[in-house]
Amino acid sequence: MLQELKSVCSSRNVFSSFLFLLLCAAFGTRMGQLCGRCIQLLRDFVAFVQRMSSNLVQGIKECLTLISKCSCLKQNSSKARQLYKPILQPHERVTAQEFLQHIETGFEMSPLGKDPLEALRTLAFSENPGLQQSAALYYLHMSQHINVPLPVEHLEPFYALLRSADLEVQQMSSLSLVNFLLEGNKSNREAIGAARGVTPLLSLANSYDPRVQQNAVGAILNLTQSEKIQHVLCKEGALPVLTLLLESPDSEVQYYSCATLSNMAANVQHHEAMLRPGNRFLLRTLISLLSSSVDKVSSQACVCLRNLATSADIQAEMVAEDVLPKLCSLLASGSEDVRHASIALLWILSQHPHNQDTLACVKLLQSLGMLLSAHKTDPVIVGHTACIIKNLSLSKNRQRIIESPCVEGLLQTMLSTDAQEDSLHYVTSCLAELAKQEGATLCMVQWMDEPLTKCLVRLAGQVEHTEPSFQAASIIQHMIGHEKMMPLLKSHTREIQAYLENFLTHQEIRFQQLGISTFCRLREDPEFSLAFRKSQMAKLLEQVRQQTEETQELLRAAICHEDC
Repeated sequence: MLQELKSVCSSRNVFSSFLFLLLCAAFGTRMGQLCGRCIQLLRDFVAFVQRMSSNLVQGIKECLTLISKCSCLKQNSSKARQLYKPILQPHERVTAQEFLQHIETGFEMSPLGKDPLEALRTLAFSENPGLQQSAALYYLHMSQHINVPLPVEHLEPFYALLRSADLEVQQMSSLSLVNFLLEGNKSNREAIGAARGVTPLLSLANSYDPRVQQNAVGAILNLTQSEKIQHVLCKEGALPVLTLLLESPDSEVQYYSCATLSNMAANVQHHEAMLRPGNRFLLRTLISLLSSSVDKVSSQACVCLRNLATSADIQAEMVAEDVLPKLCSLLASGSEDVRHASIALLWILSQHPHNQDTLACVKLLQSLGMLLSAHKTDPVIVGHTACIIKNLSLSKNRQRIIESPCVEGLLQTMLSTDAQEDSLHYVTSCLAELAKQEGATLCMVQWMDEPLTKCLVRLAGQVEHTEPSFQAASIIQHMIGHEKMMPLLKSHTREIQAYLENFLTHQEIRFQQLGISTFCRLREDPEFSLAFRKSQMAKLLEQVRQQTEETQELLRAAICHEDC
């Protein structure tokens, strides 16, 4: 019977709170002693509430009167008196009745008024769990239906509920707090933080009940949206609690704790407190969570590690803790969030020169090449992977990159019609850097065909996209001397001539220099040489020469003036 009542009381209508209130106030812990007749009356009562008839209040009174007069409630009374039970004080009973009347008639009009506040104070500070549950239900209903800041005067009774020893009160009040701290209720965060609302939350975070833990840590997560409250959390000792909760058997508690720590790690001021010298428990725990079977936990662990990896020392410690094999596994995850989080963390780690030799291992390069092949249209994957390969190519391990599938993967991403400008910039920049080495150029030429050649020429001609244009032209310039490339380039003579003319008239000297260098190399081929003679190339080169001479004369005059 009790389960039937709880199922009704779990609904969100305004009658749920006063239903549970009156039952608890009338019978307390004796509900399990009811006879069959009284149980049937309660069943009828439950059905009656569900129909929500207009004479609901009168029906409640009649039902409770009949049950209260039954002899079944008088049985075993001597045994019951041997146990301690909170006594329902007369003023509490009156308050409960008045509270019921307010719920019925005045909730929608004045849920935060003076009268319900006084009633909430009485119920919240009562020793009777039933009355506390009624107050908790009221706050829960407010948090779900009223999107306004919670007045400061309502916080005192609310904190009393958070400190309750009753599990149901803890569950409902902690869930209410999560709702009160949702986006849009920013003033609630400041008020709760200023009124020391963090302390009861930290106590609830250590609860043995998973639901209470989830609600408490979820509320703490919402509090960390405020930098001011982050400092309060640190001061109140939240960091050790959250770190230990990372090892919780409940994946939801793990996730909320990790997300909370990620928010705090985004503020570098907290790093010293989070990573005490000589105590890297948090770091090791986060790295272990990378192997979690729950995607959102492993993804959030990557985010937290990325936020913490702001110094070379911390990055080196992560690499030393054998983080690389775990990240390689995450790159092959079926979850987009996990892939994005892991590639972003790898990008951070690849920026430090001391990590580059370790990261440029065969396994990681194979994983990066496969990642590009499988997700060539994903701008996050393409952009970060290209940056990682470029960072690693600056080390002595460039030959490993050339021998891996990374070069082919980068070239193939350029063919994607969905590629964004930023992604193209990172890809062409990486390939242009690799092309400075002859071995890498030979590798590129091996994969070049008509579609790729057309793509490179097209990118070089898009002068509105400055960086991809320059880098694509640089790649072409490095590949000109190879026999396989000349036939491919000759089919795009007009397009190449057009972008070279644009380069020669470009305001940036680097474009002019690249245009002249490319012109000189192509002119060695008879067909290109003939095409150039029929164009405006000679006239443009003469203009560049004159500008150069004028610049040199001005420089000589300036130097002479300084010497004098």
